[in-house]
Amino acid sequence: MCWPLGWCAANGRLYPGTSSYGGSSSTDTTRWLEMCPATQIWNNDLSISLLHSADMRPYNWSYTQFSQFNQDDSLLLASGVFLGPHNSSSGEIAVISLDSFALLSRVRNKPYDVFGCWLTETSLISGNLHRIGDITSCSVLWLNNAFQDVESENVNVVKRLFKIQNLNASTIRTVMVADCSRFDSPDLLLDAGDQAGLPCRVFDLGGDSEEEPPGPGLHTSGSGRVKEGLRRMLDSVLDGHAQLSDCALEAKVAELLAQGHTKPPECSDADTRNKYLIFTTGCLTYSPHQIGIKQILPHQMTTAGPVLGEGRGSDAFFDALDHVIDVHGHIIGMGLSPDNRYLYVNSRAWPPGSVVADPMQPPPIAEEIDLLVFDLKTMREVKRALRAHRAYTPNDECFFIFLDVSRDFVASGAEDRHGYIWDRHYNICLAKLRHEDVVNSVAFSPQEQELLLTASDDATIKAWRSPRTVRVLQAPRPRPRPFFSWFASHRR
Repeated sequence: MCWPLGWCAANGRLYPGTSSYGGSSSTDTTRWLEMCPATQIWNNDLSISLLHSADMRPYNWSYTQFSQFNQDDSLLLASGVFLGPHNSSSGEIAVISLDSFALLSRVRNKPYDVFGCWLTETSLISGNLHRIGDITSCSVLWLNNAFQDVESENVNVVKRLFKIQNLNASTIRTVMVADCSRFDSPDLLLDAGDQAGLPCRVFDLGGDSEEEPPGPGLHTSGSGRVKEGLRRMLDSVLDGHAQLSDCALEAKVAELLAQGHTKPPECSDADTRNKYLIFTTGCLTYSPHQIGIKQILPHQMTTAGPVLGEGRGSDAFFDALDHVIDVHGHIIGMGLSPDNRYLYVNSRAWPPGSVVADPMQPPPIAEEIDLLVFDLKTMREVKRALRAHRAYTPNDECFFIFLDVSRDFVASGAEDRHGYIWDRHYNICLAKLRHEDVVNSVAFSPQEQELLLTASDDATIKAWRSPRTVRVLQAPRPRPRPFFSWFASHRR
């Protein structure tokens, strides 16, 4: 299905500030757009209208940045930046009922660009960051009950999901959940077996090779090997054979210690349909250049069970990742296909052959944005990168550009004052949607994939419909004949 270039737009007002758009897989017609410190819920019928608005400033929110419906569209997760004491900023997640628009709970979320996501219809995932050294930390991912007293957000009903080590100033960000049970849905469009002739890259840290040093999150058993590795490294440093900076020494020691204190991935029944936790991370620099994937087993999908620290020995302090995908560039956006099988990633590539010498000085990033596609069933890159959109901010100012995927199309924002639409079947760019400033976010209607919203720093939201839809809506409709005329004509 190919569309001609050109979409029709209707302007809507957007307050200045970061904005994004969350989606749902069900048939509910309400969708969410958040703007400045207010949360707003919209109806995306033929005439788009505002259903509800809530000011989050009384809760010390600077602005909202992300939202997501739960599976049955009964609850809304809204993520924002929380302004704490002494102007410190952290993240917070609010859960709102779509029946009464009441605020049900608030959950702290650190760093704020973890965003948060739903795991089940009544539980959500948040993050917390703990500093260990100057460039070493650990990220704890928590499972939270959505129904809690708003005034007791500091004593939420929670359970720790995973605790993952971060090296070289990296952190876990942008968490999302892929449901494996939906892999074989009718929406399935691509098959890795059909991509003959296309280069495929596999990134799996589960290999047995001993020639490569284990990466972060990779489990190696035996405290003896860890002690021996530390002894050799320290001997090299003291003897002057190894010249390491303070940052490099800290990262090396933390990596060696984690090898003996990391819990390996749990095995699961091959026939069990589980879920994947997906997030951005890294191992070389603070710039998010890797995608971490961790399987969530059925017994982990409830807040009931062991609390923090129970059932974990001293040799199982961190959790190992199941897969790591390295895109060799700065990740600035991620989105799942409707069947949850394909992961689309906006990335700005590093120069070929670049080496990270200082974790606080990542390589320069390209202005061209590559839209990569990974098959979560095979853990392979299955299509050539989609290209057309651009970004210009440097590493230290780079921000998230949201993308969205429908049954037949992919859409993304860009810093070149346009939104973009591609055809998922043919890998071609179908349309450039013009704004007057950066386009931060795009979203397809869950009911009608030929309706797209774009949100921009030019203080507008635009609703775009395909030319085909416009022709259908504008076509004159025949006037129905009155019933009594039809009845009279048949009596003659």
